[in-house]
Amino acid sequence: MSLGPITIFDKSALQALNVDEALWFSIFYMANITPLFFVESLADLEKASLKGRSPEQLVGEIAHKTPVVGARPNVHHRKLCVAELLGHEVGIERFPMIAGGREVMTVDGRGLTFDQPPEAEALERWQSGQFLDVERLFARRWRRGLSGLDLGKVYESYRNPPGGRVKNLAAAKTTAEQLVRGDGRRFEMLKFAMVALEVPPVLRQQILGRWKSLGGPPLPEFARYTAHVMTVDLFFNLAIGSDLIGRDRPSNKIDIAYLYYLPFCMVFVSNDHLHERCVPHFLGDDQQFLSGREVKNDLSKLDAYFLRFPEHVRERGVLSFAHNPPVDGDFLVTRLWDRFLPGWRDGLGKDPLLSPEAIEKVRQIAKEMNEAPPIEGAPSVDIQAAKFVRFRSHVPIKMGKWRTVPPEASE
Repeated sequence: MSLGPITIFDKSALQALNVDEALWFSIFYMANITPLFFVESLADLEKASLKGRSPEQLVGEIAHKTPVVGARPNVHHRKLCVAELLGHEVGIERFPMIAGGREVMTVDGRGLTFDQPPEAEALERWQSGQFLDVERLFARRWRRGLSGLDLGKVYESYRNPPGGRVKNLAAAKTTAEQLVRGDGRRFEMLKFAMVALEVPPVLRQQILGRWKSLGGPPLPEFARYTAHVMTVDLFFNLAIGSDLIGRDRPSNKIDIAYLYYLPFCMVFVSNDHLHERCVPHFLGDDQQFLSGREVKNDLSKLDAYFLRFPEHVRERGVLSFAHNPPVDGDFLVTRLWDRFLPGWRDGLGKDPLLSPEAIEKVRQIAKEMNEAPPIEGAPSVDIQAAKFVRFRSHVPIKMGKWRTVPPEASE
């Protein structure tokens, strides 16, 4: 799988790339694909044809450029919040929150195995223009719901907040954090969160009982990730009410929802103006916002750099020679690796190719992982504690003008 900084991107960033640039994005960035990206892409099925291309072709083009090497889809924020409110810890450690792992046992110990997620299988179908009826129905309902979204109501509710209108986005963030902390109104804030997240009524009493048993703490102490999601929502509402974000573009609500997933990335990439203005207010010191334009320019430079490699090297596939970003020249991705993967240069100069004996050993280990019997019940180990973790994914043999894997591997 790919290495690189854990990166979230929106559709605007990926649309700006050509296929060759998208390949290098997949190789040098480890993508955390949010549910919103899939929803945004699928919703294009209901768009009118553009420049002679059908909606199916538009979605297929996006699917073809979506990273698959090392990419993992993040669990939906609502599921994470409900689980957290019920007492399950949701780590905010700049890694994707993934689901679907099965615990298995080998002679080396307990491990986790992840099959190819349904989202990845859907992307493969979309690349060839195959869409399920339920996906078309979902796209239709999504666009109808978006067209019916009334930000004017949000404006009316928040244009005269108790503390007065906020003057800028930084103030909106500070005020939102104060509201979420809910000093003097902690129960009301918890109730607001459960309603906003559409927590099933059958679970609300259980959550409330747990909250009371802990002494009724502020939401950030009771459920840290849920507090983050509520801060994003209130920040947006306050900004709408203070005319800092326009209320005439319903898709703004969708764009701001990408911020729900910021705790699970190191880098956020977008060409969207709203993201460019809002995301920096929510980033930690260990995170970075990048415009899609600067990432595209750097990926284009990478493409030209590796194109200078001898043909016999390029024929072996990028996964056989592009093990790390260039160490010579001025590349954005190299600076990002230095910041977020500070130990990567320690391996430079070492032969990355395995001996035939080592390759055979890896194959045997992989076979044992694949054939290991599952352990019944919920996994008792997480990724950090597992003896091994196996991800299954499909890698395209060719992408754009580039071969990805050696000829013998494609056999």
